[in-house]
Amino acid sequence: MSSFEQFHIDFYQSNYTIEDQEEGCNIYGSDKNLCESRKSQAEKQPAFVPSDMLPSPPSYSGQILQPAYSPDTPSQLGYVDGFDEEPPLLEELGINFEHIWQKTLTVLNPMKPADGSIMNETDLTGPMVFCLALGATLLMAGKVHFGYVYGMSAIGCLAMHALLNLMSVSGVSHGCVASVLGYCLLPMVILSSSAVVFSLQGIPGIVLALFIIGWCSLSASKIFTSALAMEGQQLLIAYPCALLYGLFALLTVF
Repeated sequence: MSSFEQFHIDFYQSNYTIEDQEEGCNIYGSDKNLCESRKSQAEKQPAFVPSDMLPSPPSYSGQILQPAYSPDTPSQLGYVDGFDEEPPLLEELGINFEHIWQKTLTVLNPMKPADGSIMNETDLTGPMVFCLALGATLLMAGKVHFGYVYGMSAIGCLAMHALLNLMSVSGVSHGCVASVLGYCLLPMVILSSSAVVFSLQGIPGIVLALFIIGWCSLSASKIFTSALAMEGQQLLIAYPCALLYGLFALLTVF
């Protein structure tokens, strides 16, 4: 071991204490005031302070590479202003009352040309309401047929979807078929409402039921031909629609 390393070890392993300092002051005749001041400072300073008793520095609550912004920054102000530009909740859910009203008017007026862009939307709000209205009016007439209404609607939508995909070039979705057939169920609700007032089991009731069946099938075939560009095939589409709505008429009359 070199002399420098021996000096280094001896320096850090020294047994020098405060008492040795006092003796050194007395031996060499140093200034008493200076020695007393050093002694008082040594007494005031604590020998050892645990790390858990030391005051911890304030912790950083932000994230790395993501500085905290004040609420008055331009970016957050622009984000708050963006809420005003968002569409309404009903429109995000696919419920547009204007389109529902236009589709209802198209069904109520079979002679009016249908807008294919509007009727091609998969809007099921109106069909659900009309199915509930049909079941409710049948219930008021003493007929509990909610299961039959929804069952025949589902089977009829599947059958019409398969038929229209075979007949059309572009094809059609399940939602579009269900939307059109559901909206065209509105005249059948009128028939079931009239069954609450008087009985349909007679010649006037049968004539009214046939008229409602023709109304529903004509409206549905008109909308399908406009949405799928199937000019000249309206009668071919109206026939299966008449069979479907004839089942609802049987539930209403009998």
